[in-house]
Amino acid sequence: MAARAVGFGLPLAILTAWLLARYRFPGRPLLNALVHLPLVLPPVVTGWLLLILFGVRGPIGSLLQQWFGIRLVFTTTGAALACAVMVFPVMVRSIRLSLEAADPGLEQAARTLGAGRVDRLFNVTLPLASPGILVGAVVAYATCLGEFGAVITFAANIPGATQTLPLAIYAALQVPGGEAKAAQLSMISLALALVGLLLSEWLGKRLNTMLGK
Repeated sequence: MAARAVGFGLPLAILTAWLLARYRFPGRPLLNALVHLPLVLPPVVTGWLLLILFGVRGPIGSLLQQWFGIRLVFTTTGAALACAVMVFPVMVRSIRLSLEAADPGLEQAARTLGAGRVDRLFNVTLPLASPGILVGAVVAYATCLGEFGAVITFAANIPGATQTLPLAIYAALQVPGGEAKAAQLSMISLALALVGLLLSEWLGKRLNTMLGK
């Protein structure tokens, strides 16, 4: 679920960060606020909003069901969607900061040499933003492993389907004598989170050194 969430959300996060970092347009503050909304909303509220929009009777979910036979609520894909929404601001913020720290003179130089907008984006802008992209992806992946509220609200806690690591910990604590299993899963969660944070720090420093920052 974490891999699918990051894989689905990362291209959109790159595009959104690029728009926010490079352009000034009407509605930009509103877009920025909407992007960061999952950071300040309770995760259960985010899951409930997804349920309203993508449920079988929701405006988007009903169309997906009728036209393509796709059902997101209470499915593995739905759990990945909930994770993607929750970590989307993390990816956008990391990529945007990297873009804003990049030297705009390099893009201007490429433009004067005849490079088009798309050419500059893929050959200049994105390589310069690569530290933020990779760090954002790693941190988002680690964050997905700990997501609870939005997933259980939108996708439920179905063992073997939508049950994530924190949901398994929660389920273990509801069973008499399940404290040992909950402790084991908690240690796994702690180790994965620590590895993710250390990896993101190492990648950021490594790429910044390679790019001469």
